[in-house]
Amino acid sequence: MSSLRSTAYEQSLRVIYKASRVITDLDGRLTPRLPNQPSFTCPICRFHGPFVADWSLMGRRAHASCPSCGSQERHRIQKLVMDRLAEQCDFSTMSMLHLAPEEFMRPIFREQFCEYVMADFDMPGMDMIVDLTDTDLPDGRFDVIHASHVFEHIADDRAAAQTVARLLRPGGFAVLPVPIVCSRTVEFPRMVDTEYGHVRAPGPDYFDRFEDLFEIERFTSEDVDQDAQVWVYEDRSNYPSRFAPYRTPSPGRRHLDLVPVLRPRR
Repeated sequence: MSSLRSTAYEQSLRVIYKASRVITDLDGRLTPRLPNQPSFTCPICRFHGPFVADWSLMGRRAHASCPSCGSQERHRIQKLVMDRLAEQCDFSTMSMLHLAPEEFMRPIFREQFCEYVMADFDMPGMDMIVDLTDTDLPDGRFDVIHASHVFEHIADDRAAAQTVARLLRPGGFAVLPVPIVCSRTVEFPRMVDTEYGHVRAPGPDYFDRFEDLFEIERFTSEDVDQDAQVWVYEDRSNYPSRFAPYRTPSPGRRHLDLVPVLRPRR
């Protein structure tokens, strides 16, 4: 939900990319290489080579997507953070609620956790329908809740955070990253359709509002393996724009991502 893309245009770019020189990835598959491009390693599919550009509200985003599995910056940093958490606790004895689950993360989590439940408000093929602002799921139902780029769509995010805290068992945690697109969070006066239905533009300060509910550990692009390419290369100097009318400009062309791990205060 973080890319403004034309399907036909993006497909044509990938066809052109795949027609270029090829290299072999870690599994022996042929993969494209463009000249003079840096190489990275995807922690999700283990592809090694150049990543492809993607498109956002402000234009081209360099080195954004793994050409093998399609993972983007946010997926790769989340995978690396989850790997760290897996070293601290035994996922094989834990249950996970995965909200708005990305397809390429599903088999990873399904294998890791003893119970894996997919849920969304209206996505087909889910195990259950869940509205974080109004659900009758019992207290302490899950050990882990993962919801990537969900809270920027929820107007009553306080109610959603309270639900997350209620659904977690003692010792459980939630991973709730949002797109970090401004230096400080901007609340919109209305939902913005051209921003994929967002109701706010989060900044690094976004989760400060929930510190009375959770102890929060923050991981950023600086804290994980740089070979995975976990930075967002994007020019944000021209905000606001026609497509993003309430965002504020940010300097620089390389921006960090952030993954918060929230543990309820008891």
